[in-house]
Amino acid sequence: MRSRDRRVHAWLALMLIAFATAASADPNEGPAPRFVPVEVYLESTEPVAAWQFEFADRAGATKVVGIERGGQDAFPRAPYYDRDALDRGTARRIVVADYSLAIESALPRGRVRLATLHLMLEGEPDFALRLVTATTSGGAPIDASITLGDAPADPEERTP
Repeated sequence: MRSRDRRVHAWLALMLIAFATAASADPNEGPAPRFVPVEVYLESTEPVAAWQFEFADRAGATKVVGIERGGQDAFPRAPYYDRDALDRGTARRIVVADYSLAIESALPRGRVRLATLHLMLEGEPDFALRLVTATTSGGAPIDASITLGDAPADPEERTP
C-alpha cells in the first residue's frame, strides 16, 4: 500500500473514532474533544538539511493523532516519529525529525514549515515545543528558532 493511501486510511480511521467518541459522549462529562491542526515552523538563515523537535502538552489535555509533512520539496515524505504511540492514542509527547540528502541549493531556508500536527484537545492545553537540533548538509549545527502557528484555513496556503 502506498504511503499516501496509508495516510488517507489512517485519517479516515481517526475521523471514525472521533465521530464515535463524540456520538457516545455523556453530555454531563464536559465539552467534547476538539480536533485542531497546528503548524510547526523553523526559522533559519542557513539551508536546513536535518531537524528534530519535541512537542508536548504540560497540561495533559492533548493527544497527537496525526503528523503530516511540511510541504518542502527537500523533505518529500512524512517526518519520522513514534507511529505506534499515535496508533495506540498515547502520544501526549512526541519527538519528530527528518533529514534531506538534497544538494545545498535545494534545501529550504528562512521560515520553513516542518510539519502539521493534528491534535485532539480535551481541555485547555499548555504546549511545550523544543528544537532539539537543526543542521546543515555537512552536519554543522544551525542557529535556528522554532514556533507553533495555526494551520491556514485555505489549503492553498499550505504549500510553500
